[in-house]
Amino acid sequence: MSDLFVSLKDKVKSDSKRIVFPEGLDERILTAASQLGAEGILKPVLIGNEEKVVQKAQELQVDVSASEIIDPQNYAAFDDMVASFVERRKGKNTEEQAREMLLDENYFGTMLVYMGKADGLVSGAAHSTADTVRPALQIIKTKPGIKKTSGVFIMVKEEEKYIFADCAINIAPDSQDLAEIAGASAETAKLFDIDPRVAMLSFSTKGSAKSEETEKVAEAVKIAKEQNPDLPLDGEFQFDAAFVPAVAEKKAPGSELKGDANVFIFPGLEAGNIGYKIAQRLGNFDAVGPILQGLNQPVNDLSRGCVADDVYKLAIITAAQAL
Repeated sequence: MSDLFVSLKDKVKSDSKRIVFPEGLDERILTAASQLGAEGILKPVLIGNEEKVVQKAQELQVDVSASEIIDPQNYAAFDDMVASFVERRKGKNTEEQAREMLLDENYFGTMLVYMGKADGLVSGAAHSTADTVRPALQIIKTKPGIKKTSGVFIMVKEEEKYIFADCAINIAPDSQDLAEIAGASAETAKLFDIDPRVAMLSFSTKGSAKSEETEKVAEAVKIAKEQNPDLPLDGEFQFDAAFVPAVAEKKAPGSELKGDANVFIFPGLEAGNIGYKIAQRLGNFDAVGPILQGLNQPVNDLSRGCVADDVYKLAIITAAQAL
């Protein structure tokens, strides 16, 4: 395991955060929960029928005795949860609708976090990103001043670690969105002991090409600098000008980043998603995430192609976000 996760484990272990796993019958979730519980890193809260969860764990030969198992069908405080949900939705859902919706494990788990019964949530092993994010946006909502949540990956290889954003949520962010993502990503970087140096990426470096797309990023740079005056941030950059000092010296000699960026803000979801997968598959980086940022409480989304180790790592990150 990289030093990154050793450091995070040390941070969260003493606090014993409660992290909800709505997909309590998934093999990868049970395997990770077993390991997290055995190591005492956090308290896994598994959602599902207790008998079925225990039986599945026995079949897999994993020990979930350190986990709490909660069945929405038999939850003692369900009426309180319904009332809290109806109040939070401010007339958008009736009590009858709430009772039905809260039997959905993602809505139920998100409400546990909202009500302070848990500190964060990890889902997505068997659900789509929308299934994970929708309850979070409806219930937990974004922090004051943040209009949209965004999804970042931390890219790790030995001692190298970088933040890539947005690679998961916003298809076509505008300049204001990109500036917001930049500020949030810098804060996420600090969680991983990365001193953020933020590059706003494009296919142009400092006006070398002119189009609506490049001007969108250039405008985002202006907004982000106004919002974060002390943050090393610049653009618009082609990736090599943001990452290779010799290229930066030629293409952007006046930039404070000098080809030493470690937080990369992509101009749209296409570029971000393709970019992180290229680094993962061709560059042999571990891609951990997507880590959702901008929410009032941490909710994170797994890939349906994840393995148990991805669940384990994202749970640790979620607990760290909750500190």
